Amino acid sequence: MLNLLYFEKYPIKKNVHSYRQGDLHIAHDVNSGSLHVLDEGTYNVLKAIEKLQELSETISIKGISQVTRQAGKTVLAEELSEILEELEELRKEGTLFSVEAEDVLLTYPEKPIVKAICLHVAHDCNLRCEYCFAGTGAFGGSRTMMNLETGKKGIDFVLESSGHREHCEVDFFGGEPLLNFGLVQDLVEYGRKAGAARGKTIKFTLTTNGVLLNDKIQEFLEQEEISVVLSLDGRPDVHDRMRPYADGRGSYAKVTPLIKQFATKRPESSPYALGTYYYVRGTYTHFNLDFDRDVLHIADLGIKQISVEPVVASPKDAYAFQEGDLDKICEAYDRLGEELLLRRAQARDFNFFHFNIALDQGPCMIKRLSGCGAGHEYVAISPEGDLYPCHQFVGQEAYKLGSLYDENPHHLKDEVVKSFRSAHVYAKPSCRGCWARFACSGGCHAANVSFTQNLTDVYTLGCELQKKRLEVALYVKIKGIQQNTTSSPDRDFRC
Repeated sequence: MLNLLYFEKYPIKKNVHSYRQGDLHIAHDVNSGSLHVLDEGTYNVLKAIEKLQELSETISIKGISQVTRQAGKTVLAEELSEILEELEELRKEGTLFSVEAEDVLLTYPEKPIVKAICLHVAHDCNLRCEYCFAGTGAFGGSRTMMNLETGKKGIDFVLESSGHREHCEVDFFGGEPLLNFGLVQDLVEYGRKAGAARGKTIKFTLTTNGVLLNDKIQEFLEQEEISVVLSLDGRPDVHDRMRPYADGRGSYAKVTPLIKQFATKRPESSPYALGTYYYVRGTYTHFNLDFDRDVLHIADLGIKQISVEPVVASPKDAYAFQEGDLDKICEAYDRLGEELLLRRAQARDFNFFHFNIALDQGPCMIKRLSGCGAGHEYVAISPEGDLYPCHQFVGQEAYKLGSLYDENPHHLKDEVVKSFRSAHVYAKPSCRGCWARFACSGGCHAANVSFTQNLTDVYTLGCELQKKRLEVALYVKIKGIQQNTTSSPDRDFRC
């Protein structure tokens, strides 16, 4: 029988997340990464133990029986004994109530190894997206284009700063980078040669709104095997409301055929954004809380790789999420998960980026704790050659890391580097006790700063959305496994 004294010191809510999703009762053991599909009785007992801990009451058979009875979920004495025995077996094998992971000391080389850069080749745009964090392309400054000299310096910077790494990454960004397509072509050619001379390979990515995605540019992107992120928000009225031209005309009719055309060129594109891929990325706002309909609209266009993400906006903005929106957003994720499963069963599935989760592999513990590497492994470079922690910090002088035109451009500003390296899960009080801490990595640095003005205080709504997406992702993954195997309650799915 389960040793109930174990829970006098074991914080269950922090380390075992049990929840209902669809027709399943799921328990996620945070430290081992295991997943369990539970029968209703076992789920109720697990929630009762959690409840007793919250009330700081002694965890006993009598207490568990009382809590389940109060919840209208009576568990018979014989059944309770069997459940506790089964839970003890899972504890002994280390797949449930597993030993809490000790704090990992994150150590980095004194000199940052920058493996990826975001080259802002254009601080201008042919659209005027209402929610644009870049101020419709100018990032709070003047509308300008990067020149060839600065672009080459950026390529040289990542090749040198990546140290011993044989592979590094360059993302062409804006504004709209295709407004400076000639430079993109020149820098790809330069990067291939410069990388080869150092025994290195550069993976190129380009993010575009699709307005200029003509046949010539599509051919170039294909020939050079450049990964592409394309912007489309969903249904025509939703897209046009937030992504118009400067004169107010909607852009849906222009970009959709071009995006569809390009997507057909990469039918085997990676769902995990690996290799040479494409993704169609949208943003949902307060105006389309039923964004699952937008995801399905994009899928019905024949597009298979989709990411639609929540807007990050000031509460003063009309399109920002409002009190009461969270429930509707969660319902949309629930509907989307069920529809994805239905379409998979009908062999017309698509990939939704936020529901991707690998049960047999994933990032190492250090990456799970520290996140994206902004500010020391990844930097963004403005058209003037200024260095920032990521594309969302460009133009914020307090976070400037240096310049390509400094005497030593590879020496990034120590205090900024240190602040980003220190902004890991263990430094964020609200993350330390969160069951999603190893999946979320503390959230987006830029969103946290935007809402809290602090790298170690989290954007609360972002946390709730991340946890909801993870719950649905685990559910979708389990359902997929069950469809291909003979499954039963208490099945262990190892992350």
